[in-house]
Amino acid sequence: MSTTTVAPVRAGTDGYVLRTATPADLGGARAVMLDTVYRDLRSGYVPRWHADIIDPETAYLRPDRCTLLVVECDGEIVATGAVRDRGPQAPPNPQWVADRFPSGTTAQLCRIYVAPGHRRRGLARRLVRELCDFVAAADGYEAVYLHTDPAVPGAEPFWRSLADEVCDERALPGGGQGIVHFELPMPVPATPAR
Repeated sequence: MSTTTVAPVRAGTDGYVLRTATPADLGGARAVMLDTVYRDLRSGYVPRWHADIIDPETAYLRPDRCTLLVVECDGEIVATGAVRDRGPQAPPNPQWVADRFPSGTTAQLCRIYVAPGHRRRGLARRLVRELCDFVAAADGYEAVYLHTDPAVPGAEPFWRSLADEVCDERALPGGGQGIVHFELPMPVPATPAR
């Protein structure tokens, strides 16, 4: 496992513990992710889009500049969030979006999913904050990118509260994939305490 993928354990007074995933967490993380792609995204498992869900260890735990965070409550994984070191690909994304966020220098936030019974408790915001801290501490990132499906209840307003829209594919001729691309401000590394 990479040494740069470790986030400090953050236990809230609300009983939630946010931390870097370990191999023992992958089954629970995978369950949250698959439940989300079937229930909320309604796409089901699509190998070309979701291979990282089946093998999160290779996608997130092994690479130095990637990470997978989990939120645990009463011994159960109830939320996930990840950073991968590649930008959007064209196709299926617009070429100009792919050009703006090249792989290698783009930190893509992804798999920020919260189980239904644990939503509206600030978990996604906590995950985004920790993921951005990870990006700031990692070497070589120049942009923070993500995309969302506005059909997922609450997803679009959540991201609009944190990030700047880059492209709303619904406004493109033919509607594209119907997703919205966003950029978050590049986080600044924490200054070491003196």
